[in-house]
Amino acid sequence: MHQPTSPTRRGAMALLAAGVTVALLPRPAWAQLSAATQAAVDRIRGSRTPQEGRITLRAPPIAENGNTVPISVLVDSPMTPADHVRRIYVFADKNPTPDVATFTLTPALGRAQVDTRIRLGQTQDLVVLAEMSDGALYMARTEVKVTIGGCGG
Repeated sequence: MHQPTSPTRRGAMALLAAGVTVALLPRPAWAQLSAATQAAVDRIRGSRTPQEGRITLRAPPIAENGNTVPISVLVDSPMTPADHVRRIYVFADKNPTPDVATFTLTPALGRAQVDTRIRLGQTQDLVVLAEMSDGALYMARTEVKVTIGGCGG
């Protein structure tokens, strides 16, 4: 025969389900950056507020060695003289110096994509800003778990 579920058990199950749901929600790109990364982002953004979207940031979820972590950044843009990506900025939130790279693009490229390898000192978030020709900023963020760090402390 079916045993009725107690209110305590039902409550615990609801809390567990809510906790799992929260854990699976993506973290907003703008949420809590380290002080050094926030200062670097603030220098670029000025009074503008970065928006989410338009950026596809690819990085391995786990990097066996932080000395060389491949990343790819693709920004959805027509890359015309009137509407293009001017710059792509890459930050590693917990590196000793979070400014990793700045790429300057022109409409002549035809596609707003950069592929590179970076060093990561520990498990951390990568943050990317894309500055558009109209001054708009877009931001993306992803976590990379590093098993062997690639930067000195």
